[in-house]
Amino acid sequence: MSDPRLNLVLFFTRGVSLRTWHEAGMFSREVAVYERLAEHDVRTTFVTYGDESDGEAAERIPGIRVCHRRADDPPPSPDNPIPWVPDDLLAAADFFKTNQTRGADAALAAARRFGKPFIARCGYMWSQVAISQHGNDSDAAREAVAVEAEVFSAADRVIVTTEAMRQDVAGRLPSVEPRVRVVPNYVDTDRFCPGHACGGRRRRLCFVGRLNQDEKNLRALVAAIDGLDVELDLIGNGPLRDELLQAAARDPRLHVLGSVPNEHLPEHLRAADAFVLPSFYEGHPKALLEAMACGLPVITTNVPGVRELIQNGHTGWLCDTDAESLRAGIQAVLSDAALADRMGVNARRYVVEHCSLSRVIELELAIYREALSHARRSPHAVLA
Repeated sequence: MSDPRLNLVLFFTRGVSLRTWHEAGMFSREVAVYERLAEHDVRTTFVTYGDESDGEAAERIPGIRVCHRRADDPPPSPDNPIPWVPDDLLAAADFFKTNQTRGADAALAAARRFGKPFIARCGYMWSQVAISQHGNDSDAAREAVAVEAEVFSAADRVIVTTEAMRQDVAGRLPSVEPRVRVVPNYVDTDRFCPGHACGGRRRRLCFVGRLNQDEKNLRALVAAIDGLDVELDLIGNGPLRDELLQAAARDPRLHVLGSVPNEHLPEHLRAADAFVLPSFYEGHPKALLEAMACGLPVITTNVPGVRELIQNGHTGWLCDTDAESLRAGIQAVLSDAALADRMGVNARRYVVEHCSLSRVIELELAIYREALSHARRSPHAVLA
């Protein structure tokens, strides 16, 4: 895809800004695919929910235009959910894409208004998260299910990150199935690569992710290392941070490191003997993939979003979500160097073959061509 240049407008998740990405340490990871797409003549504009500070952050990504809110912009309304985006910018786009489903209604409204092809991407299934957190009959779950139905039905292509997500969409919305494509989360496998093992020290475990209990199950992880001669690095931020800092004050083996920029994560991962992800559920966890790319043996839970990635004993070690099962998994992996090495090699190979940035770029470009061709051949709900 080289001539003519394509103009892509990417709509951020509702409420998310470049500052959000920066504070979470995910800025460089999130922009990498769009920087690489620029090499294939795809010019991207980010539509964010940030303020003027997003303009300052945009200086770090000169090849990407950033459209953010300004102090004198009118507030969003049902008729105009993104009043800070100029009409001429939207009219000049070749197609619109969402980063997640939450907030995709704004992208869909713009696509309908300007008659543009529309790609609905979701890195995780919003409805599944809402149901897990609030229950099937909650307002949050009903909203997520309704938005997904409208957005997916109207899209020229739907991008999901796992086969399980594809089957979920197809089961609920059979007419959408032919337009659903699986594109895994990507890893820069040149940056996230194996390093040299460190000897002569206490064994070190590493966790990367949001510090919360409802999803990440960190209390079970902290309990799992009780009595083990290990150290545990917790990288990330979230509502459990203060509780974990108090635990670290009592236990010097526990290290709460806060957010770490994505470009510095490899050095932390390479310093570990194993990566642990004790979650109750996941979408398509980027932190797990990055640890696998570094050749680490991974110890994680046999839950949706993880079991599709890990072949037990081959690319990682699957446990139940309780502390006893996690402890047993940690002991099994750390006590068997040959097993740990073999799983690390297999994990790295899996990510390189399926989730490398170059592979994901190929998939993205193919979907862009499909969406543009589909919109020209058979316009449907997006042009209604």
